[in-house]
Amino acid sequence: MKKSSLPLTETTSHYDNLEKMKVRELLASINNEDKSVPIAVEKVIPAIERLVISIVSKMKVGGRLFYMGAGTSGRLGIVDASECPPTFGVPQGQVIGLIAGGDSAIRKAVEFAEDDTKQGWKDLQKYKISKKDVVVGIAASGTTPYVIGALEQCRKNKILTGSICCSKKSPLSVVSDNPIEVLTGPEFVTGSTRMKAGTAQKLVLNMISTSVMIQLGRVKGNRMVDMQLSNNKLVKRGTRMMVSELGISPEKAEKLLLQEGSVRKAIINFKKI
Repeated sequence: MKKSSLPLTETTSHYDNLEKMKVRELLASINNEDKSVPIAVEKVIPAIERLVISIVSKMKVGGRLFYMGAGTSGRLGIVDASECPPTFGVPQGQVIGLIAGGDSAIRKAVEFAEDDTKQGWKDLQKYKISKKDVVVGIAASGTTPYVIGALEQCRKNKILTGSICCSKKSPLSVVSDNPIEVLTGPEFVTGSTRMKAGTAQKLVLNMISTSVMIQLGRVKGNRMVDMQLSNNKLVKRGTRMMVSELGISPEKAEKLLLQEGSVRKAIINFKKI
């Protein structure tokens, strides 16, 4: 029997006749499939570790982290990048997410944008990409031309790369310095990689950005001391951190926090008094 040449993410679902299932059966079946995702991620922790170490070494000397993908993969990269400044207080532009088709593709699919092998590199050049930076390509199938073309050019220009995909020995992995292949298997709805593959990519991105930021000193103990105070909830969270750390009243903690603009600065300046 001839072996399928399809990416693992495109192979046929373990389930059929989905339209005949009752709601409870649908939900239980989807949940059953989802349970396999963290197990698949656990198997590639050594590969994630190698990429994190590489990213940290670059960012410690002023490099930036780029995520790039198409469709769901691109959106997940943008979400992770956009959450780094408010969560960890890093400057805008230190972690950047790019999606095939540009920002309009975040909300609405741009037809055939992912099939352009040259546009990914053009998008990176807009940011004056250099050897100091790291580019992580994200593609569930590992076959997206937009991402592969960009990583090929990165390699030619000696720019460090990583990749996240959910297929084995994919074309994307071949052009990546630090490939991560999370083998999540067939989707519940055949080919719908926003499901298990998307969940796996999100988990890996969480692991990468969080570990990198901790290694860069953006967390103290287990707290986000550099978070941006962009709403009342975060002000209250920061106030609780300071009360716990300094043993002062909530009123005094909040006043000092708002005066200094961050938990870290407030704690440092309080201890100087």
